[in-house]
Amino acid sequence: MAGPTTERDQSVVPAPVAPPAADRRRPMVGWFDPGPLISTGLDVIVSTMFGRHSDYRLLEALATPDQEDDFDFAVDEHGRPRHDIWIDYVADTGDGWNSTYSVAYWLTRASLEARDEHGVPVSTPPGRLLIFGGDQVYPSANRRDYQDRLVRPFETARNFSLPPEPDVFALPGNHDWYDSLVSFTRLFCSRRWFQGWRTRQRRSYFAIRLPGRWWLIGTDFQLGSDIDALQVEYFKRVAATMREGDRIILCCAEPHWVFVEAYHDLDPEVNDNNLRYLERVFERAGARTWVHLAGDLHHYRRHAHADGTQKITAGGGGAFLHPTHAPKVDHLPGEFTLRTTFPSQSISRRLTWRNVLFPIINPKFGWVTASIYALAGWWWVAGRLGLVFGPTLIVLGFVLFTDTHSKWYRRLGGTAHGLAHLAAAYLLFEGGVVLGRQLASAWPVVDGRPFIEALITGVVLFGGGWVVGSLIMGLYLLVSLNLFGRHANEAFSALRIEDYKHFLRLHIGPDGRLRIFPIGIDRVARRWRPVRNAAATDAQLEPDDPRASTPASIEPAIVVPPLPPT
Repeated sequence: MAGPTTERDQSVVPAPVAPPAADRRRPMVGWFDPGPLISTGLDVIVSTMFGRHSDYRLLEALATPDQEDDFDFAVDEHGRPRHDIWIDYVADTGDGWNSTYSVAYWLTRASLEARDEHGVPVSTPPGRLLIFGGDQVYPSANRRDYQDRLVRPFETARNFSLPPEPDVFALPGNHDWYDSLVSFTRLFCSRRWFQGWRTRQRRSYFAIRLPGRWWLIGTDFQLGSDIDALQVEYFKRVAATMREGDRIILCCAEPHWVFVEAYHDLDPEVNDNNLRYLERVFERAGARTWVHLAGDLHHYRRHAHADGTQKITAGGGGAFLHPTHAPKVDHLPGEFTLRTTFPSQSISRRLTWRNVLFPIINPKFGWVTASIYALAGWWWVAGRLGLVFGPTLIVLGFVLFTDTHSKWYRRLGGTAHGLAHLAAAYLLFEGGVVLGRQLASAWPVVDGRPFIEALITGVVLFGGGWVVGSLIMGLYLLVSLNLFGRHANEAFSALRIEDYKHFLRLHIGPDGRLRIFPIGIDRVARRWRPVRNAAATDAQLEPDDPRASTPASIEPAIVVPPLPPT
């Protein structure tokens, strides 16, 4: 096993890095604020148009031909066989400070209590390996967001570690791809230190050999495209080193098994076919995939087969919460059934009702609806042409916004949503006209000045559109999700829920069995205080919130059966 990737004096522990001041700790991303709304939309358009046609993975592979075919953690730093290993898995980090730092803080504690497969409390240490499962930062993959929303929280949790230092590997998600992996590569693929962890990968995919004849495979399917040829060749070389009976933990950035089942009216099977292709590559070598891990959906949801095979969605590293009650995927192809969700489906459904507070949670979104309502009023005043094209454009805009996973819902739901806004805008317009006329009759100075009446109408439209338009949006998202199972992403991104974070702690024991400990945090801390006399290996901030939860097992450890006797 290779030594440290960066030279530094391990005999001297440096001074702790000062934690960022409270005003430098970024809040949860306001996905319905006009700025992120526009910039993220542009990122999606640009990455979709160019990312799939200019495959950065090929350039990456050509530029880094020296990546090891596999990273061997079946032996220790001295070349002796390892009999067990602990691995931490966290996905979808880098949103608000409270949520991301809570995960980083508890992930780096010397010990966490969890429950084994019998429900008995056990002590679990930090992982020798840290696996980032995708979407390390939100909303954009620029250098500043990576620094503020990912590096600073983990730097504050552990800026330094003593030998033998743990290693980190990362998969890119769609948000990491928004800048064509430039920032991701700089951080994880350049043999630099990531705070207290060493980085070793040179590409956006990797294979890790583990004790007990286990492997951890990390893939990169680049924005839903086909797997590239050089990545296929890489994994074929890895498969050639596998033996009959080897077991695989297969990690990808998205839970394609969920998307295939949930969204029948689209064709999301490209990446699912990629997974099956890779599985067949390893199966030809005699290995079998026993565990699928993915993030992208920001909740914990586990599907299992009767033979012990697991498909786990675990995207609780810091991003806003996603619902667990929709889309409904109680069963997956291949006789996989839903076993556990975090939070529970009943809590998830109840949280959706927070959308009635949409105008309060997303006050800046009022700029959007206020502008639309004011524009609608101008079109109505403009005459016949405006009466025809104005409402049509508004309804079309809301149709395009509507959940793209269902064509029928996009047309019917989008049209109903748009008509609700038009009706509200018309009532506000008429109310503004009446108010202007009443003011003119009661105040002689205004009488005979139509521009003042128009100004009053515009103020009523703009101000009313700010509040009423936002309220209609919140009610639309509430009804869409809880009644029709649509708009899961929009309905919960609007809520910016910091809580219900989680990560996985995996342990391969001397008997070859894999235990997966899902660890959840019901309520993250909102306040933090400096740790006195903290060393560089310690967290620099600790919770200062009596209402915050301590980590606890989401469910007892999931055990994948041991290798059969030989």
